[in-house]
Amino acid sequence: MMKILVPDTGEISAGELTGHEVVRYTAGEPVPAEHADAEVITVWGTPLEVLRETARRLRRVQLVQGLAAGPDELLAAGFRPEALICSGVGLHSRPVAEHATALLLAMTRQLPAAARRQSERRWDPELGGRQPLHPQDRVTTLLDARVLIWGFGAIGQRLATVLSALGAHVTGVARHRGERSGYPVVTPEDLPQRLPDIDVLIVILPRSGTTQKIVDRRVLDALPRRALLVNVGRGSTVDEAALADALASGSIAQAAIDVTAQEPLPADSPLWSTPHLFITPHMAGGRPVGATALLRDNVIALREGEEPANLIRRSGT
Repeated sequence: MMKILVPDTGEISAGELTGHEVVRYTAGEPVPAEHADAEVITVWGTPLEVLRETARRLRRVQLVQGLAAGPDELLAAGFRPEALICSGVGLHSRPVAEHATALLLAMTRQLPAAARRQSERRWDPELGGRQPLHPQDRVTTLLDARVLIWGFGAIGQRLATVLSALGAHVTGVARHRGERSGYPVVTPEDLPQRLPDIDVLIVILPRSGTTQKIVDRRVLDALPRRALLVNVGRGSTVDEAALADALASGSIAQAAIDVTAQEPLPADSPLWSTPHLFITPHMAGGRPVGATALLRDNVIALREGEEPANLIRRSGT
C-alpha cells in the first residue's frame, strides 16, 4: 500500500485507487509534516514557492504526477532525484481544443461585434443578411479555410479533428515533416512559403528558450491581411508589441489570445485597447480530463517497475 497525496483542486476519485491510502491536501499550502512519508503526490494548482517547500519535505516520494501539460514547475521545485516526474500531457486536449474553436468561431462569425451591438441595443444589418462566403479581405467561415496549427502535439491533433469536421483544411507545424493523425506536417523552416497562403494561424507552443517570441514581426508580416491568429499555448511565444502593431495597421485582420506574457494581464497593458484583439483570461484549460485514470495507471506502473506515462527525462537521470 502506498500513501498517495491528491490536491483539493483536482477531481481525483479515491475509489479508483483502492488498496492505497489516499490523502487530500490543500494545494495552496505545503504538504503537512505528517504526510511527508508519502510515496506519490499529484500536483495541480500549487504555486511554485509552495511546491518547493513540499518537495523539500517529501524525502520518500517516488512519483510526482502533474496534471498540467507543461512540467516546468515540477522540474523547478527540486523533488528528490530518485522521484519519477510525469506531466499531464493529453489531459487538456479536449478542453483547449474546444476553447480554441470557440475563439476562432467568435472571430469568423463576428461575435464580439454582435455583443457590442447588443450592449448598444442596436440591430446591425451589416452583421446579418446576405454575406459573401469567401470574400478576398476576410475570413467568414471555416468551410475550406486553410489552417496552420503551430505546435502539433496532443492538443493540436485533437483540434485538427474538430476543425476538419467544420470543413477546414489543416496542416500541422512541428520539428519533423511527415504525417500525424492523418494530417500533413511541415517544419518551421517551411513557414515562409506557407504563411502567405493561409487563413488561420493557431499557436499551441510551449514556453522554452527556443519559442520565446517566435511568432515575431517577420512571421506576422508574412501572413495575408485577411489572416486570423489564435494563441492558446503560452503568452511568451508571441511578440505582443509586434502583434499589436500588426492589428493596428491592418496587416492581419484579427487575433484571439487566451494567454499573455505577463499574467494576470495588467490593467494598463496596451493589449486591452488593441483593435481587433479578443482576449480571454487563460481559461482554455483548467479542467483536466482523465486525471484519475492517468494517476491510477502510473501508480500501477510504479508498483510493477514499469515506465509510467508522460515521464519527463531529467538531465543526469
